Amino acid sequence: MPYQALKLTRGEDGATQARLERIAEDELPEGEVLVDVAYSSLNYKDALAITGKSPVVRSFPMVPGIDFAGTVRRSADPRFKPGDAVLLNGWGLGETRWGGLAQAARVPADWLLRLPAGMDARQAMAIGTAGYTAMLCVMALERHNATPEGGPVLVTGANGGVGTVAIALLAGQGYAVTASTGRPQEADYLYSLGASGILDRAALSGPGKPLQKEAWAAAVDCVGSHTLANVLAGMRYGAPVAACGLAQGMDLPATVAPFILRGVTLIGVDSVYAPMGLREEAWRRLAGELPRGMLEANTRELGLSEIAAAAEPLLEGRIRGRIVVDVNR
Repeated sequence: MPYQALKLTRGEDGATQARLERIAEDELPEGEVLVDVAYSSLNYKDALAITGKSPVVRSFPMVPGIDFAGTVRRSADPRFKPGDAVLLNGWGLGETRWGGLAQAARVPADWLLRLPAGMDARQAMAIGTAGYTAMLCVMALERHNATPEGGPVLVTGANGGVGTVAIALLAGQGYAVTASTGRPQEADYLYSLGASGILDRAALSGPGKPLQKEAWAAAVDCVGSHTLANVLAGMRYGAPVAACGLAQGMDLPATVAPFILRGVTLIGVDSVYAPMGLREEAWRRLAGELPRGMLEANTRELGLSEIAAAAEPLLEGRIRGRIVVDVNR
């Protein structure tokens, strides 16, 4: 039975080409579990892969899509049986291994998670890798003693997939959240997620002083580069910063001053190879703590045939929140 998939190839000129193709089951990578994919999502990394603007894809041809949710069709591993609702994100999906922007995926059983109770496949991908990363960031801040009583929290890249979910999660726990964004026209939306203040990203995106006014008790940074450097410079004594993105750049033009003079902690958050225990906790908490109404307001649904055209606008910051992908339309 052939499956529809978005397949990336490299042309003779080295440019990445994306087109819908039919793939046979025997083309799928080896793995113990065959999954009928119901939904995937479009993430920043997927957009980089589809446009070829960053060397995300390690080998061609490639099916992009760093996450998916669906049901088990066939399993050679006793932990899973046909009909089980499952999800997968990370582990090199869409980079070194064919990913979720297809109607089927064959994967190692060790990578799969069961869908948490009370969550369906569409909800899981409305959350997706971005929402899961946001929860990992919140958990990282908690491990470094961040509390709602400690003071205001900053979230950069606030209109993106990670930023929007981070705001909702932190506000839901009682934090006073300031959202940094380059789209002031979206202020009402950010307030609806729970933000208590808006900061123009221009205040953070240029070169700044090594140490600045102590403003933030914790932060989630999705941007990197000068933005992260300025965030670090403006943290209160002993404050943690969870860094998970590079929307502005992967450089970090900072000094050691915030670390050695204020005891600031910079925590790297990786969603791709996070251990299974952290993954399970993150998804369990997302099922219980993220308001379902927020998902609907934060999510736009597209079909598989519409994804390639949405990659460029996502990279340019013209898409708010999350894109969930119905791979069967």
